[in-house]
Amino acid sequence: MQQEPTLAQSLGEARRWFDEALIAGLARAGAAPVSGTQVGLFAVLDAGGTTVSELARRMGVTRQTAHQAVQALTRLGLLEQVPDPSSGRQRLVRRTAEGERTHRTAVGILRRAEAALARRIGREPVRALRAALHADWDRPPS
Repeated sequence: MQQEPTLAQSLGEARRWFDEALIAGLARAGAAPVSGTQVGLFAVLDAGGTTVSELARRMGVTRQTAHQAVQALTRLGLLEQVPDPSSGRQRLVRRTAEGERTHRTAVGILRRAEAALARRIGREPVRALRAALHADWDRPPS
């Protein structure tokens, strides 16, 4: 007898569904090919720039993994690193003009995927899911 997946597993599968839609949509739009990790990095990047350490923390990966994703996206011309005005030692990762265009394209793709999901499962379940995900969950239990 197979057990029902945990909510965490189901959320992971849902995230992969959106990631697959996004990667396929970007390919159709002629954007540079990106990996799931690179998509995840773009999702947690602040508009004004974010340090690699903070990106790693937000993504739940090692600093080395985040750094490798930043380097790959920099080579594609989507990101750049600039000095952090608040710290002489740190650098901020931010989108280039091409990265901003790609980000806008990605947001449109994700909105269309969300609309497709609403057509498949209904608008109310999508609204309820959004509300549950935006609720204050407080700190994780220890």
